[in-house]
Amino acid sequence: MATVKISLNTIDKVKSFVNEISKFDTDFDLVSGRYVIDAKSIMGIFSLDLSKPIDLSIHDSAEIDAIMNALAPYIVQ
Repeated sequence: MATVKISLNTIDKVKSFVNEISKFDTDFDLVSGRYVIDAKSIMGIFSLDLSKPIDLSIHDSAEIDAIMNALAPYIVQ
């Protein structure tokens, strides 16, 4: 399992993020404080505080290189 910090501070970013990760047959969770939601759920994402970076947990590392390339526009340092 890998964890990265991502930023989803606009509606367009949320939509494109969900479209990108939905291409992978793996589980993704977004963790914000005590809340953990399915990262493929647009409604779930909008229930989080999107004004600050969120932790994304990637549960399958078999396709990690392709996943990280797809996530590059959203990752924050």
